[in-house]
Amino acid sequence: MLAIIFVSYLAGGYVAGRMARFNGLKQGLGVWLWAVIIAILAAGAGMLAGARFDILTRVNSLPRLPLSQGTLNTGGIILAIGIVAVSLIGALLGGLAGMRYHRRVDRAGLAR
Repeated sequence: MLAIIFVSYLAGGYVAGRMARFNGLKQGLGVWLWAVIIAILAAGAGMLAGARFDILTRVNSLPRLPLSQGTLNTGGIILAIGIVAVSLIGALLGGLAGMRYHRRVDRAGLAR
């Protein structure tokens, strides 16, 4: 899962860095920040909607995981920290890679 998140943020940062041409690091950070803002807004909308739209409590045929609440909390916190770190690193590296493309094009144009 972390590899998929890394590649997706790398691609997003690359596109932003390539479109902006300059300061790819800032563009990659912008990609990550927009994703965080949208995730916070979606979580807030889910909290405001409340139990009306909670379909998991209405469907009783789903199997339950035999895990304790403490195990799920610890694992969730570790996973959340990993996702934040991997996505940020991927977006920043992607932004730098997108900017690097334009640097090569500029050098080739000046060499002629």
